[in-house]
Amino acid sequence: MKFIGLISGGKDSFFNIYHCLSQGHELVALGNLYPEESDEIDSFMFQTVGHDVIEYYSQCLDVPLYRQPIKGKSANQNLEYSITKNDEIEDLFQLLSTIQKSHPDVEGVSCGAILSHYQRTRVENVCDRLNLTSLTYLWQRNQYDLMQEMCQADLDARIIKVAAIGLTAQHLGKSISELFPTLVKLNQMYEVHICGEGGEFETIVLDCPFFKSKKLEIVNQEVVEHSSDVFYLKIKVEIVDKEESQFESLESLPLLEDDFEDMAENCPEPDVSLTGLDITDQKLVTPDVNVVSTPTTIYISNVTSSKSTLEEQTIDIFAQINDILSQYKLTFNDIQHITLLLSDMKSFVDINKVYGKYFQDIYLPPSRICIETKNNIKSIQLSCIVLKNIQPKSGIHIRSRSYWGPQNIGPYSQSIISIQDSYKTATLSGQIHLIPANMELSNMTVAKDSALALQHLVRVKNLVNVKEFASIVCFITDDSYVPIVSSCWEDLINKNNLVIVTVSGLPRGARVEWGGLSYEDIVDMYDDDSDSDEESHSESQTQSFDEFEESYVCKIGKGSLNVVTLFTSNQELVKSIESFKSYRQLICNPSNFINIKSDYLPVNTVYNFKGKQYKYAIILKTESK
Repeated sequence: MKFIGLISGGKDSFFNIYHCLSQGHELVALGNLYPEESDEIDSFMFQTVGHDVIEYYSQCLDVPLYRQPIKGKSANQNLEYSITKNDEIEDLFQLLSTIQKSHPDVEGVSCGAILSHYQRTRVENVCDRLNLTSLTYLWQRNQYDLMQEMCQADLDARIIKVAAIGLTAQHLGKSISELFPTLVKLNQMYEVHICGEGGEFETIVLDCPFFKSKKLEIVNQEVVEHSSDVFYLKIKVEIVDKEESQFESLESLPLLEDDFEDMAENCPEPDVSLTGLDITDQKLVTPDVNVVSTPTTIYISNVTSSKSTLEEQTIDIFAQINDILSQYKLTFNDIQHITLLLSDMKSFVDINKVYGKYFQDIYLPPSRICIETKNNIKSIQLSCIVLKNIQPKSGIHIRSRSYWGPQNIGPYSQSIISIQDSYKTATLSGQIHLIPANMELSNMTVAKDSALALQHLVRVKNLVNVKEFASIVCFITDDSYVPIVSSCWEDLINKNNLVIVTVSGLPRGARVEWGGLSYEDIVDMYDDDSDSDEESHSESQTQSFDEFEESYVCKIGKGSLNVVTLFTSNQELVKSIESFKSYRQLICNPSNFINIKSDYLPVNTVYNFKGKQYKYAIILKTESK
């Protein structure tokens, strides 16, 4: 795609442009925000030291440069940005709007964010408003690895500002290659960010491998003491000729981390003898709408519609949900997660257009799992989890393209967090085997595709820092994949809190999708340390479920929330769970459906984490207050 390179003059913005070019994108313009008056302003978003050098980069790259003065301040300092008058982000909006008018075919914006959610969410906000894609190939990179790559790529970036312990005016003017060993040492001693993500230092780029025939040279410099421990370099540069060389692309990062590469290599081959086990008589089951209220949560399940068109059905379903929410004085903003079942995945685009309208203005829309269950439901069936007290709202909704994981191009978040007194839970959107850098579906071996989708899920739970899996469902489109996903799970965690199911279709024609729930206990400093791990946050067998062939109880917050995963082929046992006053999800083939009050998930076949087949899987959530 054609893209705009947002530049500050620093190493990150230029190295991200290098990655954009290496991914096959075309740079058509540069954009820069600069301080209206002084050399240095305290911006939460933009590097402003060295701004008077920016004009030269247009010649170095042979593309036009567009500049906009920073008139606003960091008026809105919330993590997630919404349109705010007199905020500097509105200056960015004006800048990109101007460039877009001159280059109407532009589709992307390069941004050098590495760790800053604050910076990423603001660029995404502006990009969304202009229908552009944020390109952030440095996002979530290991800082040691990234700085090493910059040095090895012959990025000539000089230190022009220091503001950290161990960095002094003597370091000004040094190249990042010269300063790298010092930064590594300071990181070990004082946790100084190696790439300067904490504002420890700033840089100015003099030369890049993709500068065409020009580069910059410093001809004069002056040290300025901004405060007692902050110094910056006021420089003058001139543009000089450089020998032209052929563009060499940077290598993409490996799709799989070493652990997940090993996971895929350890997987068995698909078991073709299992193919066809999911062929059963199709049966349309329409369970009643079910609403369960717990101390913290409302579960609304099995909402369908008999309207004639897909648009009318989607509107009617959301009207029903709105009526239920109103009874509890809640809104769509309080929905944590949605499970969307479609009878035909081909209808997804049309349904999603209507679906998105209900969440387009909501900060952190619900996480979502979407599957096709052909001929087993009406056109659409929707269930949702609603938090009674969602404030402060927390989660991640990453819409930028990177190497880290797939961007969310739909109206849903990767994860939404529920924070209670003694624990946190995070709903995890379904993850399929997309290649993050280009958002194309990978078509490797089933083992590698499964490991890639699982890696995406693990990265999401780790980023939201809710790191223990409570209950996960793995959706596959062929029973022959069961030994593969079972092996992946055994390699990762080897616990019986995984339900493997086959369905008729997944988004984008994927073969594997992982999604579910993670948790983290909140440990009070005055808690009795004598509590064992088994009591405080671990899984255990309980007598209540001994009759089931398989049972797994995940005790969260010392039992404030129990998430129970059960497997059986006995209908009478399934009926017995109706006595539990809790949320329950019934997962089975429609031919085995039992009419109990539950969140019904129709699938073709059901397996536990070891690949043993059952007629039923049941997930219970019980709360004590």
